[in-house]
Amino acid sequence: MQSSSDQVPALLDGPGVEVTDGRELLLGYLDWYREALMRKLAGLSDDELREPVESLGWSPLGLVQHLGWVERRWMRWGFAAEDVLAYPPGGDESEWTVSVDRSTAQVMAAYRSEVARARALVADASLNDRACLGGRFRTSDQAPSLGRILFHLLQEYARHVGHLDIARQLLDGTTGE
Repeated sequence: MQSSSDQVPALLDGPGVEVTDGRELLLGYLDWYREALMRKLAGLSDDELREPVESLGWSPLGLVQHLGWVERRWMRWGFAAEDVLAYPPGGDESEWTVSVDRSTAQVMAAYRSEVARARALVADASLNDRACLGGRFRTSDQAPSLGRILFHLLQEYARHVGHLDIARQLLDGTTGE
């Protein structure tokens, strides 16, 4: 048995301590939170993924669906000004509610597709690049930099992964880091 002095916790989550570049830190932490989302879903049954958590009003899978829409809105419609549906018909309730005819695999595939597209958009862009006009942003005064958009995504994930910690604890007592 190890003593408590033998168990050294990780000093930091996310990118390694040797990472000092702001872009690499921001993208590293964003990916860490995307992976944390998946870690916190691990071990839940399909019913637990789909059933709204009492007192919260949303299901863990609904949270994944919402974050897919968030990725789409900020990266595809926002940064790249792609002509995409930015909000589901039915508004917030539809964004957070997984319909019975949509499988867990479909929700996860749609989420992963949005993340992959976001990563592709970021690959050759500078944090200083401004969002394209015509999608979410109509004038250059409204268009934020990619760095600001990514920071917004990071805070969305940090907040919602924390919400998922609460949902998971209510579902099965599992606590997060």
